[in-house]
Amino acid sequence: MRRFLLSTIINAIALWVTTAVGIGVTLIANGQPLTAGGGNLWGFVLTLVVTAAVFGLVNGTIGTVVRIIAFPLYILTLGILALVVNALLLIFVSWLSSLVGFGLNVDGFWSGFWGAIILGIISWLLGLLLRPNRR
Repeated sequence: MRRFLLSTIINAIALWVTTAVGIGVTLIANGQPLTAGGGNLWGFVLTLVVTAAVFGLVNGTIGTVVRIIAFPLYILTLGILALVVNALLLIFVSWLSSLVGFGLNVDGFWSGFWGAIILGIISWLLGLLLRPNRR
């Protein structure tokens, strides 16, 4: 449970950085974009954490199945397919968020593509800093 919470916090921070870059990935609530300075800080943080948890669950379940099935294509494309799969998972989380009414909004494939790259890099760097060594 502690590992899931740490992973969710890392994803939330990485998601916040991704939305702050301004590449077409935003947080929404009731159809309106959310910002950290928008006056409702707790609503922003709660939306960020819930969205990060949903993204972690989608990435851990659907993403794992897709990676196992598409493993030969990963080898053929030298891993570039991973960028496309991550972008599609981000767009899928955006679609799930639109059903609920709050969460993530991705403007299109290329916004999802660059957002997934930024999200992956920031998550990786934060994971290096915050996760304890396993020895």
